Amino acid sequence: MKEKKVIYYSDELNEEFSKAKIEPKFIGDDYKYIRSSFFDKISRFFWYRIIFTPIATIYAKLFARQKIVNKKLLKKFKFTGYFLYGNHTHDLGDALIPHFTNFPKHNYLIVHPNNVSMPVLGRLTPILGALPLPDTKGAYKNFSQAIEQRIREKKCVIVYPEAHIWPYYTKIRPFGDVSFAYPLKLDVPTFCFTNTYQKRRFSKKPRVVTYVDGPFYPNTSLSPKEQRKHLRDQVYECMCERAKNSNVEYIKYVKKDLQNEEEND
Repeated sequence: MKEKKVIYYSDELNEEFSKAKIEPKFIGDDYKYIRSSFFDKISRFFWYRIIFTPIATIYAKLFARQKIVNKKLLKKFKFTGYFLYGNHTHDLGDALIPHFTNFPKHNYLIVHPNNVSMPVLGRLTPILGALPLPDTKGAYKNFSQAIEQRIREKKCVIVYPEAHIWPYYTKIRPFGDVSFAYPLKLDVPTFCFTNTYQKRRFSKKPRVVTYVDGPFYPNTSLSPKEQRKHLRDQVYECMCERAKNSNVEYIKYVKKDLQNEEEND
């Protein structure tokens, strides 16, 4: 029998276990975040609805066997822009799996610059909604304006606050509250989705069961900084509780100091 893959880690906040090794491009003042010409809109429709949606369907239904729980929560907000936070546990899947969480709403995804740096796909991901993190003050201004515009257009902006990919990880890693400034500033609802991994009858690879929760709102009696932390804590605690529904560990993660303790026993 094939042994379970084990990954040893030491830093939950900063270690990355994605298989993709890409040199990120510099996201400067001249990076074009907002693509709103007639040609851009036609191109977006073609690649997002005609090409991307069928690919996402095949991946979600045939490979991930995705089941979505509580999707109905988002139906009430189909005419509202909002933020959707999720756990970062797939390479390709984290671009595809959220597609049906709030379908047919259009999603825009805050990403690492790696995602727009690939030779071919890097040209397509911005059309599909990738918003790479900026490297300069000017780029940050454009980045913020793009997020605001998409929310005004009643779209969804997806955030992976854990920042780094840990494939098939069944817990929620600690994350900061910086990204929670966006829904506070724009005064829109916050939701989260938690991908859990559950046993399949005829496959060693687990099924993805996605739980949707929210909306979450800040406590306006607190200071702005405290509101941001309070909103983050609501999302984090909810995701931690949902993650307990995972019932299979496809990849085992072991902290290095615990590894040493086990070897010394």
